[in-house]
Amino acid sequence: MNESTQQGASITVLLADDHAIVRMGFRLLLETAGRCRVVGEADDGEQASSLYFKLKPDVLVIDIAMPGIGGLEAVNRIRARDPTARMLVLSAHEDTSYPRRAMQAGALGYLSKRGAPTELLRAVSLVAQGSTYIEPAIAQRLALQGVHGTKDPVDALSEREFEVFVHLAGGKSVAQIAELLSLSPRTVGTHLYNIKQKLHAQNAAELTLAALRAGVLNEGM
Repeated sequence: MNESTQQGASITVLLADDHAIVRMGFRLLLETAGRCRVVGEADDGEQASSLYFKLKPDVLVIDIAMPGIGGLEAVNRIRARDPTARMLVLSAHEDTSYPRRAMQAGALGYLSKRGAPTELLRAVSLVAQGSTYIEPAIAQRLALQGVHGTKDPVDALSEREFEVFVHLAGGKSVAQIAELLSLSPRTVGTHLYNIKQKLHAQNAAELTLAALRAGVLNEGM
């Protein structure tokens, strides 16, 4: 965190979301509150990563599902180069697979887009201080899973396999996924094989069913 933030001045924020209207809404919400100043906007993971190191914001607020490398991979890349990065992941997903992966990747916070506006302000403020924030309802589900020892098979997927899995379950072809993630069709095919093995799925219908059970198809992508 920079010196101005420590002294109570505006928290500088970089917004990353592939929907311009969403970014505009977040900008208005954060800046109207008076404690935050949006210093940049990105519409994909690559741009978010690049702008982060150019602008050095106090907090990166990033959507999890974006074109290209996506939010999770962007968080991974930024964290690898800057272990002190303060990142808050936003998503329409309220299941436990996404927040768990986001925090493992290096994010300090996870908030559902369906949350109250005041929660975004609180989350940004806490993350800017280096504190962890997970939306209460999601945190409770994570805690209950830990208590009961339950684990979703989807958790066995690697970060890249998880991204491919979500796109496959959403109806995208191997060629489309290859273009979206900047991979070769052959590499996507290899990921698909591994995904089917880990989830014991034989076809696209079973992959979609696994995605529905894991709660990863509830975001308009």
